[in-house]
Amino acid sequence: MIQEIKNNYGHLFEEELLQEINNVATFKEVPEGFELIRPGSYITAMPLILNGAIKILRGDTDGDELLLYFLERGDTCAMTLSCCLGHHKSEIKAVAETNATLVMIPVEKMEEWTAKYKSWRAFVFESYHKRLIEAIETIDSIAFLKMDDRLLKYLKDKTKINQTNIINNTHQQIAYDLHTSRVVISRLLKKLEQNGIVKLNRNTIEIVHF
Repeated sequence: MIQEIKNNYGHLFEEELLQEINNVATFKEVPEGFELIRPGSYITAMPLILNGAIKILRGDTDGDELLLYFLERGDTCAMTLSCCLGHHKSEIKAVAETNATLVMIPVEKMEEWTAKYKSWRAFVFESYHKRLIEAIETIDSIAFLKMDDRLLKYLKDKTKINQTNIINNTHQQIAYDLHTSRVVISRLLKKLEQNGIVKLNRNTIEIVHF
């Protein structure tokens, strides 16, 4: 496991910290769709992503959800960090967007490493900054973009995360992520198809060009 950790985080962390991660962390492989974190649960370990992608969602009391951002290789989740350090229950849901490989860091190591390693502190603060910017972009898209623009941004993000122009989500799944109705998504996708941007197949959406 140490080599995979070095390949993904060696440019960020010093050798001593990399060795500590290898000694205390748990290696975890999860399939696409696996729910890593659910709202209301206590978080006992923080994930570092070796490969794959995780999507972070925020839900309401009615069970509706909104996609906040994606996490990729070399990332971690600032909201998970916050819950770990503050011993709070999770307010987000984390689901594997693709098959993913993670290194799970025990929660008790968070404060210890923050005090002990300058590189870890920098990583934590940079993670907070990146996730805050992404959350602001999500708020901006809801406040200022029309749904067709939000859908187009979503499709671009999906192709980048999955590294393919074929999207396997159903119209209903996209509607859940964007907090709207399936009918609206189907109508907008049909419009994108008419404009030559996508090609709609039975169970997939093919991105022709943006």
